[in-house]
Amino acid sequence: MLRLDHLTVIAPTLGEGVAHVRDCLDLDVPFGTRHLYMGTHNHRLQLGDRVYLEIVALDPEGTPPGRARWFGLDDQGAVRRDWDAGRRLRGCVASTTNIAAHGALFGEEVPLPPEDPSFAFAIPADGSLPMGGALPSLIDHRGDPTAMAEIPDLGAQLISLHLTHPRPEEIAALYTGLSLDRPPEITQGAETRWTARIETPTGVRELT
Repeated sequence: MLRLDHLTVIAPTLGEGVAHVRDCLDLDVPFGTRHLYMGTHNHRLQLGDRVYLEIVALDPEGTPPGRARWFGLDDQGAVRRDWDAGRRLRGCVASTTNIAAHGALFGEEVPLPPEDPSFAFAIPADGSLPMGGALPSLIDHRGDPTAMAEIPDLGAQLISLHLTHPRPEEIAALYTGLSLDRPPEITQGAETRWTARIETPTGVRELT
């Protein structure tokens, strides 16, 4: 079984990502960390039940990692096009104890940080999202899950996830095989689009 780990807003810049989440949730998500091994950085927010929200973007001051970055962030043109089309919540990350068991669809298991690995992430050779973002990226925490105490808790709670896709039956079957503990509701749509319903201190809101 896979466990929902976090949701990902993939932004052209962190400023745009934070502003979008503020517009959706009426919450200012604090800065998280710089991924020196991946040339990216993020803001993070707890969503309850050991799940969190990540706003991630290419770090303009970061060092290229010498391989494809995660979340398709090397292709900034595509990131911008998706962003401008309103595809901002791009999917989720699920945790597993055996990345290789899930096959090549999710990419190569990459130990990180390379010099002293504490976790592993599945990254396709071109850095793209699995099935264009319809399936989760995979992380193996190697027995040391995310320290939630380090992630701000502003009273937000994830209620549900919804995914539209041109081939909903195919995607639903893949999720059945993955046994994700909190799978999305999947319906027909012209393209891959995610929506999260989140309880906030000012009411139930939608993140897109």
